[in-house]
Amino acid sequence: LCGSKDRSPLLIACLFATLLVPNTFSRETSYKHRAALDADGKYDVKWRFDGATISFEVAVATRGYVGFGFSPSGAMARSDLVIGGVSGGRPYLQDYFADASRMVHRDPQQSYRLEYAWENDTHTVLGFSRDLLTCDPNDKDITESTVRVIWAYHSEDVGPLGPMYHGVNRGRKSVRLLNPAKGTAVPDGTRFFDLRNSQVPVPSKDTTYWCQLFRFPEVQKKHHVIRIEPLIQKGHENLVHHILLYQCDRDLDEDDLGTGHECYHQNMPDSFQTCETVVFAWAIGGEGFTYPPHAGLSIGTSIDPFFVLMEIHYDNPALHQGILDSSGLRFFYSSDLRRYDAGIIETGVWVSLYHMLPPGMQEYISEGHCTQECLQESLDHEMPSGIRVFAVLLHAHLAGRAIRTRHFRGQKELRPLAHDSEFDFNFQEFLALSEERLLLPGDHLITECKYNTKSRKQMTWGGLSTRDEMCLSYLLYYPRINLARCESLPEIKGQLKFIGVKEIQMPVRSWPFVIKSPKRYNNLSFTEAMDKFRWSKKRGEAFNEVVLQLKMNVRCSKRGQEEWSVSEDPYRPRRTSLLLKYLSSAEDRAFFYGGKCRDYGISANHVLLSSVF
Repeated sequence: LCGSKDRSPLLIACLFATLLVPNTFSRETSYKHRAALDADGKYDVKWRFDGATISFEVAVATRGYVGFGFSPSGAMARSDLVIGGVSGGRPYLQDYFADASRMVHRDPQQSYRLEYAWENDTHTVLGFSRDLLTCDPNDKDITESTVRVIWAYHSEDVGPLGPMYHGVNRGRKSVRLLNPAKGTAVPDGTRFFDLRNSQVPVPSKDTTYWCQLFRFPEVQKKHHVIRIEPLIQKGHENLVHHILLYQCDRDLDEDDLGTGHECYHQNMPDSFQTCETVVFAWAIGGEGFTYPPHAGLSIGTSIDPFFVLMEIHYDNPALHQGILDSSGLRFFYSSDLRRYDAGIIETGVWVSLYHMLPPGMQEYISEGHCTQECLQESLDHEMPSGIRVFAVLLHAHLAGRAIRTRHFRGQKELRPLAHDSEFDFNFQEFLALSEERLLLPGDHLITECKYNTKSRKQMTWGGLSTRDEMCLSYLLYYPRINLARCESLPEIKGQLKFIGVKEIQMPVRSWPFVIKSPKRYNNLSFTEAMDKFRWSKKRGEAFNEVVLQLKMNVRCSKRGQEEWSVSEDPYRPRRTSLLLKYLSSAEDRAFFYGGKCRDYGISANHVLLSSVF
């Protein structure tokens, strides 16, 4: 009868019977992905997708309306919303949007399709779907980038005047809907060990980098670490910004084991200076990482990590006092060896004051190069057949808006290795590639970061604080080679020449170094001179063009403190003009989906001073 073409009351009854699925029905197996959107378990979402559509099921602890949507910033303004529920035994679902003033309007183009709905004494469940690209200006396209999901609910259903204000029953969570984290399960009984701080007193200051030496457990033969996950002390989720683990020399002073000290401090133990090679990286919002079945982090051999330094970045902008933290990392490991040993390479912009962003910029682009010379030299020597990248962590700070890792082979640009056009500072985790990427000798990578400094009055500097900036890509790959860092930094002379600097005081006795001429900058540090310059949007754009054409200082580091020998004047891929260079969201849609809704036309460090002046 439900298939009958007779448009009778019986047909309408059949329609509602289809939509009103009883609460004993379960579609659990049809959804591949799941996330809890709130900390109390009151709002869960499941989803699945194909090449054109995405379907959701939300289960919420209410008998009133349920709100779900996507926001460009995590706030209500300019968000894409859907609101539904079950009222008087009848399901309903409406497509809404919020304008710049956060006023909610019914969308003239209803892009969401109700699949089923039901409620019981405690919960409301809605199943609905939509196209990934709706061609509706009030909808947000769903791409492989980070999506800021917003949610809300109310105890009452939507009335004639529209949905009532939800009050405190709301929140936001960043997820990757089209590239979610892979399965996190490890076999029952898998051994693990923890590296965690013990009651570290977090200083009452904006930024603290805390370092502590540890020793991996001694194993009698080679093992593979198969999963690493964060152990963040409850309540400190916004305090612990990132954790880096470095491999140290095996002959360091064991008396320093268990010693904790502020990193990069003149009084920190000498042993800390031997810890140069990144072993693993975790950043805020990440939920840990499971290695693929054919690769793992090797421990137990003479070249594997044994002594390690754990660096935790504490972000305390409110200057809270009396905080004690015991966060760290957990490592699951197995004697059942995988085929390959995994490694990690840090690529992007070498962290330094020479990486600088003018204030007041709606958009500013930085580039960090992993040069073809570095990959040629290291891979020719270590692995001429190339290495395979299987995951990437994109990393920036508060001004970051978008990041991508571009991949060149000769004169051809390949598909980006990784990209996130909706970068969220509070959600940074390893992005598992849908297909592993082969890196060959002579390839060239560019980590490209887009920033917004519109609200800032002074320069933003490359540095360690979250108010400073970084532009990095951490590449997980196999088989492991002796390459730890592959980075670049624009030389300083051209940047200072832009603001009119002619001479610095020599010899250099302070850092940042001091300007000698012209007179208006005399006795100012170069950072003070940059801040004194009268920046405007036009000057900032011109400075950006200059910086992207400057010669580069390059870093091509082995494990430890050795360097590969590379050219002082590296080749860089030909670059288009700045206005065309960074993919707009429209270009992303055309490139990644081949769809077309509308016209896609595109209308550190003072040690480097020896080569500066």
